[in-house]
Amino acid sequence: MTTTIVPIALAHPAFDQVAALFDDYRVHYGQPSTPQITRSWLHDQIAQQRISVAAAVRADRVRGFITVTVTPASLMLGTSWSIRDLYVAPRHRRSGIANALLQHVIRNARAAGAHRVSLQTETDNIAALTLYTEIGFQPVTGLELLNLTFDPARQDPGDAA
Repeated sequence: MTTTIVPIALAHPAFDQVAALFDDYRVHYGQPSTPQITRSWLHDQIAQQRISVAAAVRADRVRGFITVTVTPASLMLGTSWSIRDLYVAPRHRRSGIANALLQHVIRNARAAGAHRVSLQTETDNIAALTLYTEIGFQPVTGLELLNLTFDPARQDPGDAA
C-alpha cells in the first residue's frame, strides 16, 4: 500500500484527521482526551508557525504524523530541526510509516541547509530507539536535558507588585 507524506496546512482537508490522531497520541501518553482543545492548540501552533506538521496518508486516511520545529543554530550560523512528535496509529505500526515520516523530515532539513535534525524519546522506547539508530541518529553525550516547570498556581516572587 502506498504511503504519501503531505505537509499539513490549516486549510488542508486532512487537518481534522491529524488533529484527531494528535488527540489519540496525547491519550497514548496518559493525557485526557480533549478533541476540541487539542484541535485548537494544534491550529494555533501551525498558524503561529511554531511547528510544522506532515501526515502519512494511506487509502485517503491519515495513519501517522510528525511535527517539527526549526531553531537557530547560532554557533553554526544555521538552523537545527527538532522532531517534536512522531505518532503512528497502533494498527498501522511496523508498516514503514514512521520511517517514511522521518525520511521526509530529513530530506527537507537537508534541502533547507539545516545543520542537524534532532529528536528525543524515552529511554525505554526500544522500538523507537531501534528505528532512529537504524536511520543514523546517534545518542548525544555530554549534555543534560534540564527543565524549569511552571506551576500556574504559584506566582513568581519577582512578579509580586
